[in-house]
Amino acid sequence: MRTIRHFCSRLLIKYIVAFMALSFLLTGCAGSSGTEVSNEIKIAVLIYDEYDTYIDGMTKYMTKWCRQKEKDDGIRITIDVVGAKKSQLTQNDQAEKFIAENYDVLCVNLVDRTDATVIIDMAMASDTPIIFFNREPVEKDLSRWNKIYYVGAVARQSGEMQAKIIIDALSDKNEFKKIDANGNGTIQYVMLEGEAGHQDTLVRTSVCINELVNAGFSLEKLGDEYANWDRDQARAKMWDLLDKYPFQVEMVIANNDDMALGAIDALQEKDYPLTPFVVGINGTDDALEAIRTMKLNGSVYNDSEGQADVIMDIAYSLSRGLPFPDSVELTFDKYVFKPYSIITYDNVQNYIK
Repeated sequence: MRTIRHFCSRLLIKYIVAFMALSFLLTGCAGSSGTEVSNEIKIAVLIYDEYDTYIDGMTKYMTKWCRQKEKDDGIRITIDVVGAKKSQLTQNDQAEKFIAENYDVLCVNLVDRTDATVIIDMAMASDTPIIFFNREPVEKDLSRWNKIYYVGAVARQSGEMQAKIIIDALSDKNEFKKIDANGNGTIQYVMLEGEAGHQDTLVRTSVCINELVNAGFSLEKLGDEYANWDRDQARAKMWDLLDKYPFQVEMVIANNDDMALGAIDALQEKDYPLTPFVVGINGTDDALEAIRTMKLNGSVYNDSEGQADVIMDIAYSLSRGLPFPDSVELTFDKYVFKPYSIITYDNVQNYIK
């Protein structure tokens, strides 16, 4: 009889332990609302081109952010970054694959900002939120669903600040004389543009030139070439321009730093007789070093780390079913814009890490 009671007691204890363990697991897998909360999230980052210096720096920071968040919160985070080689069809296929694999959120740097329909349709059908970044979709697409967001910067501001760098230099009489090499009072320049149709290309180019004209300076455009944000393409285009204008180029205005650096490469390789005033946009590491060594005259800082922080804050919150942190300041419930700032030789040390 004692043996039977002992056996029953042990059996009861086992049932109690099992019940407690099950209760713990159920509690640990539920949030305060009782909905299931996974201990792992999966974030997909789709970029238009893996060779874009600025975007590459941003995605590396996103990965670093995830590794730190894992340590801080004890949550396993899978982050996959894929490039589309400038093909929207490829990017659509990548989005479909990640959705089929139940990724929690898509962070998309569109190849074609006017062609977001396919990705949005798939995301809506699967209830997978999207955070577009850097390449802003048209407003009509962004307004289709309440789980679509955009993180970037206001392109007009970058054009205004690039113009201010130039205006400040030209407003100094001694600096103006250095830039106006032929002394005719007119600045002869070339413009290196990003992609045809890209909102930053259109806005940065028009705003910068309009600001200079409105400031009262006389300009003569010698050439205007698309170099698709690429340093090598800019170098090649600049070679052609320097051959065409062997003594005339006094200024180079580039829509981004890689193209500005490509222009400097060509100027050095050609041993050009003039030292044109060269400005870019983004504040990449290579550009900061070029400003520090006085090869590049200025740039406009596009806060890649600040934008990456916001993208990951939103992605993490959406994946966990949490409210956005206070650092995410939404405009019209969809947009987050980080401000630009001016970089010249006088303050470049503040940006060098």
